[in-house]
Amino acid sequence: MTNADGARLFREAWIKGVNEHFPGEPKSSYVTPWDDTPQWEREAAGSVYRQVRQFIEVSGGHAARLTAEQKGRFVAMCWTAQMYKHFEAPKPAYVADWTGLPEWQQKTDIGIFEAIEKSVG
Repeated sequence: MTNADGARLFREAWIKGVNEHFPGEPKSSYVTPWDDTPQWEREAAGSVYRQVRQFIEVSGGHAARLTAEQKGRFVAMCWTAQMYKHFEAPKPAYVADWTGLPEWQQKTDIGIFEAIEKSVG
């Protein structure tokens, strides 16, 4: 899978998770289609996709043994690093630790890891 395809897979998994887990009506920016996603966000999605993919690969397939929370935490940490890369002073919600994320976002991050895991599989 190319990095562009991986970035798109990341975004699609994010949108799927938001639609499944967000309480109420999500902000439009949460479910913006790929073609309308800002360039910085496409780049961040591609970077996190590569990090998760490499993590899965270097584990020799044993990342499958991680708990769902561990998988989600990894995605969240990688995303946080991208927020610091793309924003000089990101909003606190953009760089919150795992325990500070709302449940819908935690579940969405878990789903992102699992979607990438499945694509590597």
